[in-house]
Amino acid sequence: MKAKRLLALVLAAAMVFALAGCVDQHPDTQEDTNADTENPRLVATSPAVAQICNRLELDLVGVCQTSGTLPERYQDLPKVGLAMNPDLEILKSLEPDYILSPNSLESDLQPKYASIGVKSLFLNLKSVDGMYAAIEGLGKKFHREQQAQAMLDEFDAFMAEYRTKNAGKDSPRVLVLMGLPGSYIVATDNSYVGSLVKLAGGTNVYGDGGGQEFLTANTEDMQQKDPDIILRAAHALPDKVKQMFAEEFSTNDVWKHFRAVQDGRVYDLDSSLFNMSANFSYSEALQALQPMLYGED
Repeated sequence: MKAKRLLALVLAAAMVFALAGCVDQHPDTQEDTNADTENPRLVATSPAVAQICNRLELDLVGVCQTSGTLPERYQDLPKVGLAMNPDLEILKSLEPDYILSPNSLESDLQPKYASIGVKSLFLNLKSVDGMYAAIEGLGKKFHREQQAQAMLDEFDAFMAEYRTKNAGKDSPRVLVLMGLPGSYIVATDNSYVGSLVKLAGGTNVYGDGGGQEFLTANTEDMQQKDPDIILRAAHALPDKVKQMFAEEFSTNDVWKHFRAVQDGRVYDLDSSLFNMSANFSYSEALQALQPMLYGED
């Protein structure tokens, strides 16, 4: 655990420096000296980022639009649009010191934020470890070290207890499918769902995907990987995706040759726990994976 904490500290330190670079690149605005880190004007553009800000006791001046539930303290704030397509005019009108977004959207959003002259911080929410490194980095930057440390201690305590459940057990080989209506791809260790499987002690049959979050693969290749378990997750529209997977597995004969299918070890994941960004429901997600990966105790 000490080695894990050291790694988290290194990642957090790297994040602080990386965050400083994720700003408007105009020469006259690169310096951070005018930004207020004691009482910053912040906007959170995704629900997961808003949850982190809430736990850090950070005030916001704007928040994303979502069909889910936002922390109560943010519910009446100006809405800046959806996570993947925030409204730049509204963002600029709020005069934020920083816009906080998931780093999975950085390549698309950072140039847009730069175009309106606003600094941006992109948080690594591709894994639970990344989320806690981001939390520690934000805690240092915005003087919330105590709140961040409390969350890190909570995470360490949970994982110490969780890992004892599976000590000495064989690591199951897992194929993780991420679906959209009409199609699906393979999720690797670098995706959030994949990182949860790894944290639970499972072995992704596609590993880290060569650094990619998702891969395309044909069913013949998947069969050759011979997974013990197949997990099916939804990127969006979970009811339609669940129906799609059910039809695919019942009509495509290749699936009946998978050992996981023959053994009845195919599971649909709860989209409220297994989504695209790391969040504080990871403990519930890991508990949900327990019987899928290791059987009922």
